[in-house]
Amino acid sequence: MRSVALGLWVRTGSRNETPAQAGVSHFLEHLLFKGTARYSAIEIAEKLDGLGASVNAATGKETTHLHARFLDEHTEEVFDLLAEMLLAPTYPEVDSEREVVLEEIAMYEDEPQDRVHDILAEAVFGRHPLGRRVLGEAEVISSVPVPDIEAYRSARYTGETIVVGAAGNVDHARIAELSQRLVQPPSASDNGQPASAETDESARLCFYEKDTEQYHICFGAPGITREDERRYALAVLDSIFGGSSSSRLFREVREKRGLAYAVGSYNEQYTDSGLIASYVGTREDNVEEACGIIGAEMARLRSEPVSAEELSRAKESVKGRLVLSSESTAARMSRISRATLFDLPIDSLDEMIAKVDAVQVDDLTALAAELYGPERLSAACVGRDESRFREALGPVSETLVAA
Repeated sequence: MRSVALGLWVRTGSRNETPAQAGVSHFLEHLLFKGTARYSAIEIAEKLDGLGASVNAATGKETTHLHARFLDEHTEEVFDLLAEMLLAPTYPEVDSEREVVLEEIAMYEDEPQDRVHDILAEAVFGRHPLGRRVLGEAEVISSVPVPDIEAYRSARYTGETIVVGAAGNVDHARIAELSQRLVQPPSASDNGQPASAETDESARLCFYEKDTEQYHICFGAPGITREDERRYALAVLDSIFGGSSSSRLFREVREKRGLAYAVGSYNEQYTDSGLIASYVGTREDNVEEACGIIGAEMARLRSEPVSAEELSRAKESVKGRLVLSSESTAARMSRISRATLFDLPIDSLDEMIAKVDAVQVDDLTALAAELYGPERLSAACVGRDESRFREALGPVSETLVAA
């Protein structure tokens, strides 16, 4: 191919913030595009467009990164600009960008199908840093001064926390040379590792009252860590439960009964914890029935071994996603960067497929019993009437009814 996917990854995100810094990581990601000593914001945009580059950035709970895809002949020029943006921002347009981020937060508040997932994180992790949303709080964004933002960046965007990842038509030796020349941040005592905090796994219910047409409902619990080898079994289990169009939740809630347009499950892994979750958006009259089905399917997942047919179909679905993503340079770059950033082995495609193939029925039964126990489950909902939601929780967890 003729393209390159390049990413500059930093091992810091929203979980590295204090409550008084809530949202600084994401705000800083925006400000990286607003100017350096050599280029203004519009000059950065014009230069990248002139190089035919597609550029973006993202902030997560544990990472922040700049990434670009571009023609292979422009590798050095794009790399040079991304490195300058990451390591030497000058914040010339900070106040206008505050307004942009505040508008993003306001937009997000108006999207209950997105907002409910952050409310679930709060329910599952409580006051732990993983319970905070990446966007942060408007009060912080509107008032945090530039010196505090730069102090946060310079303490965390350091040699110990940055990984350069590339995929596509690249030469490893050249990327290594450019990395040594262009990415040389100072060392610092803060190495980007998340501050230690006790995880409170108590079941909680968080309800956010809003006048919506649907009730947006999530159930979830702590999951497994990034390095847990059972992540392959969890991917298969999730595909069976709600992560595919032939999954149990999709079939029972949407296809058979028409109770929802959007229904499914997902999981996430972090350095020292994880999350398993399910979601449904349904009208008020359907809340009780939808929750009843989710509760019944969770119970069946815990008590009944999956069929050989389900296991085979789920394995092929997971392997298909792995293979398809491996043929995307951006996905390959992200996978190898994340693994290196968190000191995890970089499995080959064949190794990953073999680990999926090795998953057995007993592995799924044990994992479901451990992760989906009703006493572990927390709940989040955006809707009109909390009592209506509470009345529907019995089939999922009696613990939640009393929460």
